[in-house]
Amino acid sequence: MVDGVPLVIPEVNPEAIDGIKVGKKKGALIANPNCSTIICLMAATPLHRHAKVTRMVVSTYQAASGAGAAAMHELELQTREVLEGKPPTCNIFKQQYAFNLFSHNAPVLENGYNEEEMKMVKETRKIWNDMNVKVTATCIRVPVMRAHAESVNLQFEKPLDEDTAREILKTAPGVVVIDDRTSNRFPTPLEVSNKDDVAVGRIRQDVSQEGNHGLDIFVCGDQVRKGAALNAVQIAELLL
Repeated sequence: MVDGVPLVIPEVNPEAIDGIKVGKKKGALIANPNCSTIICLMAATPLHRHAKVTRMVVSTYQAASGAGAAAMHELELQTREVLEGKPPTCNIFKQQYAFNLFSHNAPVLENGYNEEEMKMVKETRKIWNDMNVKVTATCIRVPVMRAHAESVNLQFEKPLDEDTAREILKTAPGVVVIDDRTSNRFPTPLEVSNKDDVAVGRIRQDVSQEGNHGLDIFVCGDQVRKGAALNAVQIAELLL
């Protein structure tokens, strides 16, 4: 969040590093956003460009891999222990993770939000270069080994119907649409694990808002790939 340091998702705001090339500007710092922010904005930004998001409500369902390999190991260990009737080993998290879910383990701030949630608020505003967009988030750890999921509610300045939104997302770079209502098939963390693309589904009109000014979407992305390593590699490619 340091002023003057670009916070970059190449498919979203490549203009943030215009004029910066390897060997041309010594000492330049470029930051990778938080994984949850990247996954969210990969889906929300194409819609934002079309109708302008004025408010976004995000609920995340974050996997063990977001806390590192040790957390993944502990989830696997706890699962075996609980199934065997043993007390779970809780070294990484302070409470049982297997067969449970809880608020993200980031420190809770004075305003009641934790640091992970406030990252989504602040980083979205910086990446979109819009200090007026309203963002609120609730971040939850779920007993999934890898890849984060997010429920995103969007409120727009201009009307945007679900069919148009679906077509926009189908052509968005780095995004794949999985939205089959007939067979009840939508994105899952398992399906996007070890993949680069962010998957979007459950694309539907928000019935609480009038005039096609709201949409709900469900997003899944591998936060080790697009949420971290891949995004950094893509930034490097832009600099060459």
